[in-house]
Amino acid sequence: MKTSIATVSISGSLPEKLEAIAAAGFDGIEIFEQDFIAHDGPPREVGQQIRSMGLEIPLFQPFRDFEGLPEPLRTKAFDRAERKFDLMQELGCELVLICSSVHKEALGGIDRAAADFAELGERAARRGLRVGYEALAWGRHVNDHRDAWEVVRRADHPNVGLILDSFHTLSRKIDPETIRRIPGDRIFFVQLADAPAIDMDPLYLSRHFRCMPGEGDLDVTAFLRAVVATGYSGPVSLEIFNDQFRSGRPCIVARDGHRSLVAILDDVRRVEPDHALDLPELPPRLDVRGAEFIEFATRDAEKAQLEHLLATLGFRRVGSHISKALALWQQGEIRIVLNEEATGYANSAWSTRGTNVCDIGIEVGSAADTVARATALGAETFRQPLGPGELDIPAIRGLCGSVLHFLDRSAGLADVWSVEFRSESAAAAPDAGLTRVDHLAQTMSYEEMLSWSLFYTTLFDMAKTPMVDVIDPDGLVRSQALSTPDGSFRITLNGAETHRTLAGGFLADTFGSSIQHIAFQSKDIFATARSLAAKGFETLPLPENYYADLEARFDLPDGMVTQMKSASILYDRDGTGEFFQLYSRPFANGMFFEIVERRGGYSGFGAPNAPFRIAAQKRLLRAKSIPLE
Repeated sequence: MKTSIATVSISGSLPEKLEAIAAAGFDGIEIFEQDFIAHDGPPREVGQQIRSMGLEIPLFQPFRDFEGLPEPLRTKAFDRAERKFDLMQELGCELVLICSSVHKEALGGIDRAAADFAELGERAARRGLRVGYEALAWGRHVNDHRDAWEVVRRADHPNVGLILDSFHTLSRKIDPETIRRIPGDRIFFVQLADAPAIDMDPLYLSRHFRCMPGEGDLDVTAFLRAVVATGYSGPVSLEIFNDQFRSGRPCIVARDGHRSLVAILDDVRRVEPDHALDLPELPPRLDVRGAEFIEFATRDAEKAQLEHLLATLGFRRVGSHISKALALWQQGEIRIVLNEEATGYANSAWSTRGTNVCDIGIEVGSAADTVARATALGAETFRQPLGPGELDIPAIRGLCGSVLHFLDRSAGLADVWSVEFRSESAAAAPDAGLTRVDHLAQTMSYEEMLSWSLFYTTLFDMAKTPMVDVIDPDGLVRSQALSTPDGSFRITLNGAETHRTLAGGFLADTFGSSIQHIAFQSKDIFATARSLAAKGFETLPLPENYYADLEARFDLPDGMVTQMKSASILYDRDGTGEFFQLYSRPFANGMFFEIVERRGGYSGFGAPNAPFRIAAQKRLLRAKSIPLE
């Protein structure tokens, strides 16, 4: 199956769109009429330019308000169609999309529409062209693909076929299984688009909030499964209207679009094995077993500050690298690497951002398969020269240019700690009861959230939760959590819309650093809090008002609120369990650590506590009127 995208889906001039689409790896483009009209080049030249970039033009669209018109409008509609046929032949495109009419004078009737299409099909055939009919969700008389198919069926012309669009079917809650009854050779083209589950007029939702398959809430996979079951094997294309995408970077939006198509086609191939799909093989979504390490680029006074903070959290320095300035700190299954190299990627990250998380190590079932799938989905691999005795651990670029390394046990990559690090004996001081990484919180601009949600959910076996609003005293932050089925690996994506928020200020001050905070798990947060106090750990102070409200909202055991208040522990509860949190004070331009305990089946992240935590953190940071030194 060939992949395509409508030029309306991305921003820029027509040449900029074409360049981004070709670079992303698409096979073809739908030329959106408005994009062509705004361009200053002749159609034959445009067609030649497109083909010179290795692209095809499988569709020209849209042709509006054609069927069911009374005279003299009907004659004029056929004249317009002939003009567009001229243009298509100059471009080198043989299929046009005609969307169901919304004209106020259009007359209803399946037979009337079918007669119009039968005549148009005859005219198209004389030119070697084809006509596709699509039901708009807001069409005046035809707004259901089943009615559009009946028009095509009654037109009974080989040059007239059906065009299906997932948005128009799924946004109206039409069962996509009804598509399976349509002969595949009568489907001329298929368009995909996702959308969030918002109770909104379909036209407005379509024009402003469509997104790539997998970024929204529609069951686009079920739609495409039904299409494939008909025997359809033509192009699968994206038609996305989205305000963010219209102002986004064309190369990023195009890359995300191609990633979404590759992923959904692979998903359908796996669940519809009886229907042959001409697709390249790629590994399935990978199981993630957890965060293997977190690496900071740091040095000088900031390194000393971070080392002190890790010591008060109960971490011990347990090793040093055999050839590089890397130190390994550990507690339970948590490994923290401090990198003060003066060359290479970590040095660049430090020079740009100061102390920051520059690298995340993730344990997977197969590191090789992870990178193979990632590159097939458009990710950029990462390599730098290896030193003596170092393992070649596969890696790709992550958010904001950071690095994701993949380790597995079968290839021996998880032995990196014994191979590359010399063990250091340390005083056997008791730890603080921290066991593993609970989650990583990545901060980004709001416009990047759909992109990185798609990145993780197409690469790994991870599901996303609904997006929530987090109230900052100075604005709004959007947050969405991604998690593996067993909770072994969790990420929260936090999208900032203004630099005045805590998240936005962190982005601005660190020039786009990706990780703002890391959460560690404890099996007994009260015991951990006592241990931390003994080690000199400074918790984030919370106001009395928070605990007074806690007592009013929850029926808690006697003395528990007093215990929480003395240790600055926050609390949340849902129908399945309880959640306890405590925080470090901010360091290194707004980074911080979190310690959590989950009881029962609680799978959230304490979202109700976020406004109070943010307010407390901002009280400890520099005043708004004071610039960063």
